[in-house]
Amino acid sequence: MAAGLEQLLASGALAVGDRLPSESSLAATHGVSRTVVREAIAVLRACGLVQSRQGAGVYVIRQTRFGNELLKPVDPSRVSSAIELLELRAAVEIEAAGLAAERRSPAQEGRVLEACATFQSALDRAEPTADADFAFHQSIALATNNPRFAEFLNMIGSSIIPRRRISGEGEDQVSADYLRKIQGEHEAIASAISQSDPGAARAAMRAHLEGSSVRYRAMIE
Repeated sequence: MAAGLEQLLASGALAVGDRLPSESSLAATHGVSRTVVREAIAVLRACGLVQSRQGAGVYVIRQTRFGNELLKPVDPSRVSSAIELLELRAAVEIEAAGLAAERRSPAQEGRVLEACATFQSALDRAEPTADADFAFHQSIALATNNPRFAEFLNMIGSSIIPRRRISGEGEDQVSADYLRKIQGEHEAIASAISQSDPGAARAAMRAHLEGSSVRYRAMIE
């Protein structure tokens, strides 16, 4: 979602000084929840692309980020491509989880828990979960209070959740058991952050990313 909005800005569809559509409008247009929209806007704000104005909305202050070269997307023909990305994510996101547990504000804690609940709601309704998954990881990056973590996830974009690409058939082919396993890992991460336990948060994120690596490796064995 954040990557899509950034592309919208870069295309010139929204110029500097323009106001972004409302959260409800963006949610309806993209078929996602308002929570996902809020997290995407928060990423753009962390990247210095938009600015919230009290009572007036969110406005574009820059159309592109400078000095960032996007990583190549996951190659759907190679499961190993997803594993490579997971190894890179582990180097960043394990520490992000620990910092989020140490630094998160009450509001940021609430957004992490809300993003976790949004994933569960999508799972319960048998709806696609990839956007909610991305929003969960974004909420943790933002809770570090170091904007570079959010910028990193935004640079990777939707490649962070590659299961739709790897399956080649869409997320509806991903089993509910698989998604419930992911959600259990999310809940462990969110709980550790909520309890301000950086060691447990790092361990839970490591287990989550290593678990994902094991699941992808099983596809090529």
